[in-house]
Order: sequence, then C-alpha cells, then structure tokens
Amino acid sequence: MTHGDATPDSEDAPPVPTHGVGPWPGGPNAWPDDPRYDRELLAEGDRRNVVDPYRYWTMEAIVADLDARRHPFHVAIENWQHDLNIGSIVRSANAFLAAEVHIIGKRRWNRRGAMVTDRYQHVRHHEDVAAFVEWAQGEDLPVLAIDNVDGSVPVDRAELPEACVLLFGQEGPGLSPEALAAATGVVEITQYGSTRSINAASAAAVVMYEWCRRWA
Repeated sequence: MTHGDATPDSEDAPPVPTHGVGPWPGGPNAWPDDPRYDRELLAEGDRRNVVDPYRYWTMEAIVADLDARRHPFHVAIENWQHDLNIGSIVRSANAFLAAEVHIIGKRRWNRRGAMVTDRYQHVRHHEDVAAFVEWAQGEDLPVLAIDNVDGSVPVDRAELPEACVLLFGQEGPGLSPEALAAATGVVEITQYGSTRSINAASAAAVVMYEWCRRWA
C-alpha cells in the first residue's frame, strides 16, 4: 500500500512462495462468516508470505489490522543510486511494524527484496532531503541518521525516541551530507570485526529491532 508517489520496479518479481495452507477444510459450507476472509483464498488456499493469524484474510483487512497496531517510528531511505537494499529495508519495516517508509530521491525503487511486503506497508516518496525534512518537521518527528561517521553514538547507548524517523543511506556512500546535516542525531552500530561497515539492509534491521526492544 503506498502513500505519495513511491513507485516500485515491476521487473524481477519475486518467485511465488511454496509455504502456506490449502483450501479451507470442509468446503464452502464450512467457511467462516467473517468479512475479513477472502472467498477466493478460502477456496484455493493461501500461499502468501503472511503470519498464520492472517491466513485467508483479504489484503485490505490485513492492512487495516496493521494500521491499528503500527509503531510510532518511521523509516526513511535515500535512493540516489537505485540501491538493491531498499526492498529488504521495506520488508524489515513491515516485520517490525513501522508506521511508514519514506523514500527520498528517485521515485522508482527495486522491490525484489521486499517480497511483496510493500503491499502491506505504507510508503511515501519525497523528491529530495529538503522535502523530507519539511515533512518531518511538520509532524514534529526527530530524524536520527544511521551512519558510522565522526560524532555518531553507538545504538546501545543512543537515545531512540518513541516517535522518530530512522534515516538510512545507501550501500557504500552512506548518507548524503544534506541528510546528515538535517539529522537531530547520528547513531552507529557497534562492530567487532575487521569490516568498517555492514550491509545497509542489515543495519536497518538491527536498529529497528533495538527500537522495538525498548518500546514495543
């Protein structure tokens, strides 16, 4: 589900999953009398990548239920180089029940890693950092940049407000100077090996989990 103009790529659609359940046992006479259930799924089975409590539900019913429970943190991603990590970050945002995902920069983004979770996750597009910051200020949401630059605070010691935006950069270059300048704080992930950085999608999952550990 999208807000604004965020546009995923249509190519390279993910493979159809093989997990899930078959038709509802007992046939049509045994179908539940509940408007949340999709009659086509009841008849043919539900092979979607959803948790068991949502089996056979319509997509609209699932989104409505998620909307009633979403956490107050948002996730933002800069999209200047068509980063393949964006889809995976959207998938993690769905898993950790983020309020919304914000894509800054290019309108099109590679959805392969999202594994169709973008259908259940609100996604908003911002033309540039300035437009994103204007939105965040209008919502009175502090922006926390996630990057291992001078002055960043390790995530286990950083303040993570309950209502905030977690801002991630791209694989390689990280966040743009404009994004770092606009942030109210900068957070890094403590690492113990030889590599200087970790995959952007992995970093996003770590920080979202830490937010949930504290607030969910």
